Amino acid sequence: MSATLLLVLALSVVIGLSLGVLGGGGSILTVPILVYVAGFEAKEAIAASLFVVGVTSAVSVFSHARGGRVRWRTGLIFGAAGMAGAFVGGLLGGHIPGQILLIAFAVMMVATSVAMLRGRKKKSDADGPVTHELPLGRVLLDGAVVGLVTGLVGAGGGFLVVPALALLGGLPMSVAVGTSLVVIAMKSFAGLAGYLTTVQLDWGITLGVTAAAIVGTLVGSKLAGRIPEAALRKSFGWFVLAMGTFVLIQQAPADLRWFIAAGVAALAAATAGVCWFFISSCPLRNRNSRHRNVPVPTPA
Repeated sequence: MSATLLLVLALSVVIGLSLGVLGGGGSILTVPILVYVAGFEAKEAIAASLFVVGVTSAVSVFSHARGGRVRWRTGLIFGAAGMAGAFVGGLLGGHIPGQILLIAFAVMMVATSVAMLRGRKKKSDADGPVTHELPLGRVLLDGAVVGLVTGLVGAGGGFLVVPALALLGGLPMSVAVGTSLVVIAMKSFAGLAGYLTTVQLDWGITLGVTAAAIVGTLVGSKLAGRIPEAALRKSFGWFVLAMGTFVLIQQAPADLRWFIAAGVAALAAATAGVCWFFISSCPLRNRNSRHRNVPVPTPA
């Protein structure tokens, strides 16, 4: 077994860890690994990532279901709409130049990283039951749009689906994560079907990456309750931002690469600034305020 293949398999475990702990991020890692480490073409990498993430999500669903964190009806409705959009996206992606797809993928990575760094609003009924019906038309529309994006660029699954399920269906975040895996699996297989009309896969490497990712997601489901989700999400968000920047720079013309790097650095600085000055729960400010706000004892 070559050193490159061993590295690909080791990195693939991280794909599963992300899905198991965060309910998303699998394709965000899979495509760069397959393109820049395994040497896949862009379209082949996107198609393979849909298979890897689809199978891994399907396996991970069962551990969440055993914990009561899956709403099957909601997931199947959202997933059915997502499958239609993903299949169309996969068909379109097979006819779009690979460089354009990678640029779109990188933009999705940057957008995902910003969403991760902003965090999620906590619900007061964090673990309570859902008592109202979903707005069916809105769910079908959002599912189709999210599916189209996923099928086209092979990304945007969990970190688009989880907030949509939480906001539209009123699902607690832990349940939204488990339910999102149902949706991701359905959308991924539909997008893969669209891509396979024009793309051939290296099934040996694809199945090896899938097996390693499954190991990662099983470990991730065990770690989900032990690692602080917010800290892990933010660390992963900065990593995704760096990866997205790398992909953008690699695909950009040589004379624009420094401009893109400077732009992303400015975005990161602006995000930190907004956090510091406008968000009361910002960890950057709280880390210092804990020392500034210590009361001074009065002399006896």
